[in-house]
Amino acid sequence: MYAIIETGGKQYRVAEGQTLRVEKLTAEAGQSVDFDHVLMIGEGEQMTVGAPMVAGAKVMAEVLKHGRADKINIIKFRRRKHHMKHQGHRQYYTQVKITKVQA
Repeated sequence: MYAIIETGGKQYRVAEGQTLRVEKLTAEAGQSVDFDHVLMIGEGEQMTVGAPMVAGAKVMAEVLKHGRADKINIIKFRRRKHHMKHQGHRQYYTQVKITKVQA
């Protein structure tokens, strides 16, 4: 059984036992979180699509750890103007393990 959930402004296809990185959540490591924004649930050929959410469905997950992604370097450069600007960014994330998909 799999589901498509929405968290942090992004959509993820998840299944039980899968680990994934989502935008930073407020839960501590070891706690469980519920994702209520379930857009679709599928099992084999059957699928249930919500309008916009599937009623009564939720996905339960356990928070494994928090961290920061690799650094992204941003360079703005204008030729022949003696202008060059460097900037870096590291996005915060939360790694979760999907424990149960409930329809």
